[in-house]
Amino acid sequence: MDIAEKYQVCINGLTQFLHSTRTTDVVLGLSGGIDSSLVACMCVEVLGPEHVHGYMLPGPYSTDHSLIDAQLLANNLGLNTEIISIVGAYDAFAAELAVHCNGFGGLAAENTQARCRMVMLMALSNAHGWMLINTGNKSEACMGYSTLYGDTAGAYAPIGGLYKTDVFAASRYVNARAEQAGLTPPIPEHVLVKPPSAELAPGQVDEATLGSYAELDRLLIDHVEHGMGIPELVMAGYDADEVQRVVKRVASYEFKRNLEPPFPKVVY
Repeated sequence: MDIAEKYQVCINGLTQFLHSTRTTDVVLGLSGGIDSSLVACMCVEVLGPEHVHGYMLPGPYSTDHSLIDAQLLANNLGLNTEIISIVGAYDAFAAELAVHCNGFGGLAAENTQARCRMVMLMALSNAHGWMLINTGNKSEACMGYSTLYGDTAGAYAPIGGLYKTDVFAASRYVNARAEQAGLTPPIPEHVLVKPPSAELAPGQVDEATLGSYAELDRLLIDHVEHGMGIPELVMAGYDADEVQRVVKRVASYEFKRNLEPPFPKVVY
C-alpha cells in the first residue's frame, strides 16, 4: 500500500467508527506534535472543523513553540481552540505524592502529567458529549512508549495502525494534497522537521529512548507484521543487541496494547 492508500484506510476506519457510535463531535489534545496534528486533520476531514474540539494542555515542560505550532495548525484547519494548563493539577498531585514517592520524580512524575491531560480531556468529553479521540501511533504502542490511562485513553485511534515514519509520510501527503487543491497546507513545516518529544521532562526527545524511528520501524515491521523472530532478524542484517532490545520490549508491553483503543488495520 502506498501512503495515500494507508491514509484512506485510516479515514475509512474513523468514519465507520464515528457513524457506528452516532458521534457528531470529537475532542482531542493538540500538543503541537506530528501525531495530534495528523489526527486533527483526519477528524476535520471526516466531521468538519465545527465538530472538532482541540485543546492545548501545556505542562511544566511544554515549550513555547509547541503552543505556537498547535495554534497555527488550528488556524489552518479552522478550529476553535482553548488552552487549559495542567500545571496546577500536576503540582497538586506532586505535593500530595512527594512523601510517598521519594520526592516524586522520574517516571511517576512524567506519567502523572500525561494522566492530568487525560483527566482534562475526559472531563470535557463528559461535560459536552464529545468523543475523545486517541492520537497514538503503532511504533510507540509496540514499544510501550505511552502512559497507561494517560495518552492511551480515547475511544478510537485513527493512526493506531500507522508506524511513526508513515505518520510523517501521511502528514506530508495531507499537506501536498492541500497545496494541489490551492489550499494552505494544514500542518506547519516546523511540526514536520522538529524532533518528536512528549515534553514530559526537560529536553526530552523520543528517539533518545526509542532509537531512530527509521531504523526502529523497519525492525518492527519485519518482526510484528511479517513474523520474523530473533534469528531471522539477525540473519537479515539487524544489530543483534538492538534486535534483543526491541523484541523484548514488544513482548513485555503486550498487556498495555491490549488496553488501548481500537484502530484501523493497515497492511504492511
